[in-house]
Amino acid sequence: MATPFVHSESRGPAVSHDSTTLPVTRDARPSVSIAESLVDMLVGAGVTHAYGLIGGAIAPFARAVESSPIQIVHCRHEAGAAFAATEAYFATGRPGLVFATTGPGVMNALTGLAAARWEGAKVLLVSAATPASNRGRWAFQETGVDRVSDSGTFPRGGLFDESLLVDDASSFPVVANRILRGLRRAGPYVAHLQLPASMQSARAPTMTPRAPEALGRATCDQTAIDVVAHLLAGSSFVVWAGFGARDAAPALRRFAERTGAPVMSSPRGKGIFPESHPQYLGVTGFGGHSLVDEYMAAHRPDHVLVLGTRLGEMTSLWDSRMVARKRLLHVDIAPDVFGAAFPDAPTLALESDVALFLEALMDRGPSLRSTAPAPARTPFPVIAGPRAEGPVRPQALMAAIQTHVVEAGDPIVLSEAGNAFAWATHWLRFDGRAAYRTSLGFGSMGHAATGVVGAALSSGRKALAILGDGAMLMNSEVSTAVQHGARAIWVVLNDSQYGMIRQGMESVGYEPFATAIPRTDFARIAEAMGARGLRVRRESELAGALSAAMREPGPVVVDVDVDPMELAPSRKRNASLLEQGVGGQR
Repeated sequence: MATPFVHSESRGPAVSHDSTTLPVTRDARPSVSIAESLVDMLVGAGVTHAYGLIGGAIAPFARAVESSPIQIVHCRHEAGAAFAATEAYFATGRPGLVFATTGPGVMNALTGLAAARWEGAKVLLVSAATPASNRGRWAFQETGVDRVSDSGTFPRGGLFDESLLVDDASSFPVVANRILRGLRRAGPYVAHLQLPASMQSARAPTMTPRAPEALGRATCDQTAIDVVAHLLAGSSFVVWAGFGARDAAPALRRFAERTGAPVMSSPRGKGIFPESHPQYLGVTGFGGHSLVDEYMAAHRPDHVLVLGTRLGEMTSLWDSRMVARKRLLHVDIAPDVFGAAFPDAPTLALESDVALFLEALMDRGPSLRSTAPAPARTPFPVIAGPRAEGPVRPQALMAAIQTHVVEAGDPIVLSEAGNAFAWATHWLRFDGRAAYRTSLGFGSMGHAATGVVGAALSSGRKALAILGDGAMLMNSEVSTAVQHGARAIWVVLNDSQYGMIRQGMESVGYEPFATAIPRTDFARIAEAMGARGLRVRRESELAGALSAAMREPGPVVVDVDVDPMELAPSRKRNASLLEQGVGGQR
């Protein structure tokens, strides 16, 4: 099972690798229901929180959760619940659980579940279903296995790894076994279990199936390791680390320091390798650093050792200058990533756990050294001190977050889709204390705004979301955070517009339209919902507001009046849009 943010210490209990059984016995619990049995199983799998909304059709399952050690987090929207469960998984390493009723309940949750699938989370959606006897009769909020979309939202195939329906109590042990197997396997797992209310309340079978034990992690054989060691010997190579390398942070640092190889990271891979390290090149792709481009142009390496990244559009922008002179050496546990982003680039596919691969490579080639030169400077820009008047520059806000949040505590930091993502990725530095999370593939607005609640509640840590006013208006779950006392902070870049959309329109030749948002006072809204609201109108107020937010025991919204004229560091994203045929005339 994945551990959370390995560049900080592991938090929360890990799922045992011993044989797991459904805790249902004829003698001990003769009248246990399927809902109760399922909840017992999920407790044993490490689930601690359930995010969702209760409706009549899911009431028996919700009641079983309420009577268990799992804490119900009753959200205001099912999409927010799914985002929260996703980030709860990444903050703790424990499986996320979402529950929803029929019809709009399950449909609302699907956006968040699609994000979980893109992000590589472990999340189970348990939803109600219309009983078989009533399907096709226009039942209220009719929902069955044929009414839930399961295709077209993820490049590898369906929305779910598994979509399961229990229409007969005798099938429950087989279904439960499959869920256990998915929750215990290495790598991501996003599944959907549909249970009609009659099945939730039905008596569970007395049989106790066992899920197969998970033994070890996948790694390359010795022949593959020898080939890589031979290719790297005496060559120039750099490392490109992604989110899939998060469990390999110690091994990555040892490998880099032993070989002298420069290291660059994907946006989701920020902080896995210390960003203040002299061998760090910077972030690639959207919101990344120009130093990476300059280095690759001046010192194009023989090989790029790619560790745990799909190299998708927002990581690489499909820029051919990022490809090595000879080949990519691509290490990942997902075989379908090899050659996908750069189909014309020579690639050696190495299907392996990243940490095991690096350890084996260091054992095989203890004297490996990269001939690639070290970076000439740090990739991170510097900003002058606070200006006295005018709205807050986003750069100044990021500098204040760096000092008064990232370096002042041990928070989880999430950035939202939009300009907030670009500013945070470009300016913030992580060296293994705070953890950084962003949704780069699916990129749904509202992900960080609601995910911050799941990260804070499930981990017990401070969690801070950096987001725009558009995302905050879409879905925030501040009320949920108040109800459950989440240590969540929202820092809102308030510029009365969809900033990324406006700037993107201008960059590709369109006159901006439909991008303005009426001025919103998020601090007052927060106070009205029971959270603390702080307003920042000048850069001199940043330090006090952020420090106060970090001291606050409950949820806080920091409403920052940012300068709408500052251009976000989106780098080559708009050029990529032009190449894809998006363009207009001024």
